[in-house]
Amino acid sequence: MRSEHDGDDVDDRWVVHASDRTLLGNKTGATRLGFAVLLKMFQASGRFPYRLEEVPVAAVEAIASQIEVPAEAWRGYDWRSRAAKYHRAQIRDALGFREPTLDDTDALARWLEGQVSTLEHRPDRLLVAARERCRSLSIEPPSPDRLDRLVRSVVHRHEEAWCDGLLVRLPAATPAALDALLKAPHSDATGGKDNRAPLLALRSGAGHASLQSVGEEADKLACIRALALPADLFADLPSKVLLAYRRRVAAEELHEMRRHPTAIRLTLLAAFCQVRGREITDALVDLLIATVHRIGATAEKRVESELIADLKRVAGKPALLFKLAAASLAKPDDTVRAVVFPVVDEQTLRDLVAEGEATGPMYRHHLQAVIRGSYRSHYRRMLPIVLGALTFHSNNQDHRPVLDALALVRRHLDSKLHCYPLEESVPLDGVVPIAWRDAVIERDAQGRSGINRITYEICALQALREQLRCKEIWVKGADRYRNPDEDLPVDFEVRRDEHYAALGLPRDADAFIARVQAEMTQALGTFDSGLAANPYVRILKRGGGRITLTPLEKQEDPLGLAALKTEIGRRWPMTSLLSAPAEYSPKVAVGNSPLRCARCSLLS
Repeated sequence: MRSEHDGDDVDDRWVVHASDRTLLGNKTGATRLGFAVLLKMFQASGRFPYRLEEVPVAAVEAIASQIEVPAEAWRGYDWRSRAAKYHRAQIRDALGFREPTLDDTDALARWLEGQVSTLEHRPDRLLVAARERCRSLSIEPPSPDRLDRLVRSVVHRHEEAWCDGLLVRLPAATPAALDALLKAPHSDATGGKDNRAPLLALRSGAGHASLQSVGEEADKLACIRALALPADLFADLPSKVLLAYRRRVAAEELHEMRRHPTAIRLTLLAAFCQVRGREITDALVDLLIATVHRIGATAEKRVESELIADLKRVAGKPALLFKLAAASLAKPDDTVRAVVFPVVDEQTLRDLVAEGEATGPMYRHHLQAVIRGSYRSHYRRMLPIVLGALTFHSNNQDHRPVLDALALVRRHLDSKLHCYPLEESVPLDGVVPIAWRDAVIERDAQGRSGINRITYEICALQALREQLRCKEIWVKGADRYRNPDEDLPVDFEVRRDEHYAALGLPRDADAFIARVQAEMTQALGTFDSGLAANPYVRILKRGGGRITLTPLEKQEDPLGLAALKTEIGRRWPMTSLLSAPAEYSPKVAVGNSPLRCARCSLLS
């Protein structure tokens, strides 16, 4: 129920009800407004404000208008006086709350310890949870400073205990190997050895697609795998916390990392390597995809440039062919030079033959020869690196031939044979496209067919590239290229019907395709019918009929945007929009200056 003085735009939190007016009693002026503000703030948030800035101006104005006290009187309320303390006690008694005791604080700390992992070690979320917990128990929460110290202490203790437990689960040789990442190796007398600490190399990203980049990423992955980190080492740690650890190691200087206590240092390094291993695996797959594409694209560009340099396209080919046919039929017994050349000269015929070779099977054969030569002489060195670093899997039996092809290629990596042995079972369907069959299948002098080993490897890599891009084939230890089944809820098979119903999708694939086709047909029909009358959309003649949209006119700023910008500038006048979030900058406040502390919380 709102009072007769309530306005339609008053927030429900600041409505003064009849029961609230009873508590106000005969208070007047600043005392009446101060008491009312404390009461409504406590009802709204379960705690009293500790700073004047915590009370919204709109709330004071709304409450003042309802109790018929000028809003300016709020400034005259001394909320640190003995009267204010009495008012807070009166409000607590009326609402059934009490002040916290030491036992309450200890109980709250124990409860928070059980919430640290659930709330991702986030002090801000734990503060909110602590206040809600106190509210549910009808206890006034401790002061903000005390509660903040309590939360950070709980997070710190939890993380110290967690790091100590992780240290016990590490293999015996792993701690020394992790610490070795922070030490720069001694260069030899020639100065040829990289004198950087291994961690700096692991931090660096992958370069552009090249053999060198593939080798560097494979070396990084081998360095991480040599640490022998258990796969389930961080299974009970929230993924966001693990990523925050990884970001912290990526940002900190080596001397800062060395100063951390052993348990924290090893935990941070292990978390970084665990996440970085998945990232490097993804990068290696990206390089594989890009390099395989580059083999074909570079060959196409090279062949086309060669042909264009020698090729002169012939215009009016149908008319020329008609003339040739008519002249040949008119004098079938005469020589070509006497009958054909007067109609179409010899050079034009040579140009026609060259154009046919450039656009027909001859072009394809030449392109395949260039790709094979480029792969055999240069790019094939990538194959043992990739097959040694990555393990491929598939959950779809339709793509099993590609995995069988990779297994075959791996078995004969060091072979010098031109073709695979006859006893080998070589999968062709799903691996070798029709256009490549003639190049892959060769026949010897006795007429026996064989599979060209180098050409087959090219086809296997191209097939692998296509299946990786659509995640039909996945890579062990990757993140983006991980097992697609991991993207589904753990109970997906059991609750498949429920999940499909929630998504509004049919179980039948044909029904799904028919619905998508109907939606596309309807959308294209709507576009076609409205195109003629739409002055903002045009179809151009160039580029195969490109669709162009006229830029929209500038719209007016939304209502309240200016006020929002002003309020942000008033509250945080010195805060840059590029400032890093608090959880990415581990600091502890000492006086007025934030200082880094090795023994502070890993995230706070």
